[in-house]
Amino acid sequence: MSITIHNIRKSFGAFEALKRVDLDIAGGELVALLGPSGCGKTTLLRIIAGLETPDTGRILFQGEDATDRHVRERQVGFVFQHYALFRHMTVFENIAFGLRVRPKAQRPGEAEIRERVHKLLDLVQLDWLADRYPPQLSGGQRQRIALARALAVEPKVLLLDEPFGALDAKVRKDLRRWLRRLHDELHVTSVFVTHDQEEALEVADRVVVLNAGRVEQVGTPDEVYDHPASPFVYAFLGDVNLFHGRVHDGHAAIGDARVQLPDSAGSQDAAVFYARPHEIEILRDNPGGSAMAATVHDIRPLGATVRVELDRADGHGSVEVELARDRFNRIGLAVGEAVYLEPRRLRIFGEEASREESAS
Repeated sequence: MSITIHNIRKSFGAFEALKRVDLDIAGGELVALLGPSGCGKTTLLRIIAGLETPDTGRILFQGEDATDRHVRERQVGFVFQHYALFRHMTVFENIAFGLRVRPKAQRPGEAEIRERVHKLLDLVQLDWLADRYPPQLSGGQRQRIALARALAVEPKVLLLDEPFGALDAKVRKDLRRWLRRLHDELHVTSVFVTHDQEEALEVADRVVVLNAGRVEQVGTPDEVYDHPASPFVYAFLGDVNLFHGRVHDGHAAIGDARVQLPDSAGSQDAAVFYARPHEIEILRDNPGGSAMAATVHDIRPLGATVRVELDRADGHGSVEVELARDRFNRIGLAVGEAVYLEPRRLRIFGEEASREESAS
């Protein structure tokens, strides 16, 4: 089922949670609403569900206006961060609950309910837990049961609000990969809220980046990561180094350093350059005279990578560089060592855009 969100605004007292949001979600798509706390992503999810009413705008399901439909009429399934399972019911009865409380004319027979529940337990790979109670399950198992319960009523739309937020990092990573495989099998139109950038980029077909009640960018994970539409998107989707400088004859002039900009020409008096930690090279020497001088301040091994913090020699702050461990071992860096930095890739934003970003 496709979802159209048109000109949605929502305020809570003086606080404007959503500001003219427009979004189209295709049938069978898995879309992530991504952004920091307070950006409006959960409010938007609740409006899609019918749990909140927008001040203005419309919600359309498959082209039909559903703005005033009651939540029970929208055919949506919910999965929340804290499972919301009934502790006094077995796993089987939790999944069957939504079927048993249907109006009598729509309620399946007992044999059909049993068949459907066991199929869902097979789907979430937990059929052996049918007679257990929620307190006897791990967090990851409870969340899979919560998803099976949401799917039992055969929703046209599946809504997930921080579904893995209460789980530890390893379980969260395993479950989001499992969710992606499950979605590829079922193709239920799904919208999930997350503040976890890695989760959104790994799981979603498209990512909607929200900031202060507005949509900053919509695109595939590769599009929003490789071609961010604003400084906010760039900075939010991972660690980033910021450099102030200017553009001159197709080069980024950052202090005494000069970095070639293959996609840029002309001049710009004031610019802000962004580079991610893995996009900066650490050099022993500066044969071309165009790199930034720096001193190694701190070294932090992070499993397969090593994070190196360096102080710029010109006094304009610090820079973080991320190296693969084998690359770090070949260089053999030590704290206090003088080196040079050469960004392999820079993203440019004008000073005006950065001032707007700072003010937002």
